[in-house]
Amino acid sequence: MINDLMYIELKTGHSDDGPAWIGYVKTSKSKKTICFNDHAFQKCIGNFANYRDVESGEAYWISGLKRRETNRHWAGHGKIIIDRRAVPEYLTLINQAELPEHLFEIVDIPDCFPVERVRSLLNEPAE
Repeated sequence: MINDLMYIELKTGHSDDGPAWIGYVKTSKSKKTICFNDHAFQKCIGNFANYRDVESGEAYWISGLKRRETNRHWAGHGKIIIDRRAVPEYLTLINQAELPEHLFEIVDIPDCFPVERVRSLLNEPAE
């Protein structure tokens, strides 16, 4: 598993205005499975989403971070929730001294990666 800082946005039911986070994830070696905030996501093919929650089926957009603070879709609104631990790394990436308060909300996001729970779910025999 690899720890990466990524952008995660819920698309199901929200179009481009879903809740969005910047935080640390654990990924499989192939990056086809990503774990974040007690959720696991698997790669999928779609126009507006590229991952699905393994347990709920909800669609998400997950990507690396962009240098020009344009992580959210151009038509999207709302603050991006960012893990407090990620702020220094993100500020370095965007070459800024502080986060714009109107774009971000800084919170503590605990490391809760449901690797074993999801592994057992995905490996259950089909009925």
